[in-house]
Amino acid sequence: MNFPAAMLLALGLDAAIGWPDALYRRIGHPVTWCGALVSALETRWNHGSDSRRRLAGLATALLAILLAISISALLQALLSHGLANTLLLAILAWPLIAARALHQHVAAVSKPLGRGDIPAARRAVSMIVGRDPETLDAPAIARAALESLGENASDGIIAPLFWGALFGLPGIAAYKAINTLDSMIGHRSPRYLAFGWAAARIDDIANLLPARLTALLFALAARDKATALRTAWRDARHHRSPNGGWPEAAMAGALGIRLSGPRIYGNETANEPWINAAGRDPGAQDIIAGLALYRRMLLVAAACLALAAAL
Repeated sequence: MNFPAAMLLALGLDAAIGWPDALYRRIGHPVTWCGALVSALETRWNHGSDSRRRLAGLATALLAILLAISISALLQALLSHGLANTLLLAILAWPLIAARALHQHVAAVSKPLGRGDIPAARRAVSMIVGRDPETLDAPAIARAALESLGENASDGIIAPLFWGALFGLPGIAAYKAINTLDSMIGHRSPRYLAFGWAAARIDDIANLLPARLTALLFALAARDKATALRTAWRDARHHRSPNGGWPEAAMAGALGIRLSGPRIYGNETANEPWINAAGRDPGAQDIIAGLALYRRMLLVAAACLALAAAL
């Protein structure tokens, strides 16, 4: 089967219709299925000494990833070669890409922010970031939305497509299991610091190449490509994540804004450095510009998949 072609078709399906609410209400979603498994294992195994928690967390991560690979490999093996089965593979991969949902969630922040409705903008941004929305003023809301757009463009779209183009359904399914594990247990809180250590490290490795690829794609889609590339190369290392800073810095450079900086999580203040510190504070119009950049980036990614499929 032509894996890049299948991923291109899956991206097209997701961009066109997303994952319909009616389908979600009827059968859920593969990420929620994986999340239910991780939650059950965490509840059962996350106790005892730190060393025991680390081993239990490693076992949880390996079990979830191997189960995703096994089921997806079996499904892929049932498909024979040919165009029709490439389409079936695309349909199976379709729910594992979140291009449309990400656009909708970020656009939902720009609308109330543009009207000056800060409470509504805070409610909208709370759906996509973990920081306390009540502490956010208008520029901080815009920064949070754009940071989510940049980082999730990598985690939610480019990384799944990358691993799917290389290894087919097992590649994209394994990545989504890894990303789900990290989002659920890969935190530095007392509860998850030991248990989620393995999940966080595996996620760092899985995103090493896709995050940098996403930064490159953002730069190629930018009007000022040199500035986007230069900002990513200079400032990505300032980010708290070894990977998240790459797409965020490329976006900051492309839009001429500053991102990251101090923020509040719960009762703690994280005094993080700025990305593109010389840039201006963003506003609602910058979210709109960021979404336009995101759409162009997806077109560049689609062109790359088409080229890979042809080759």
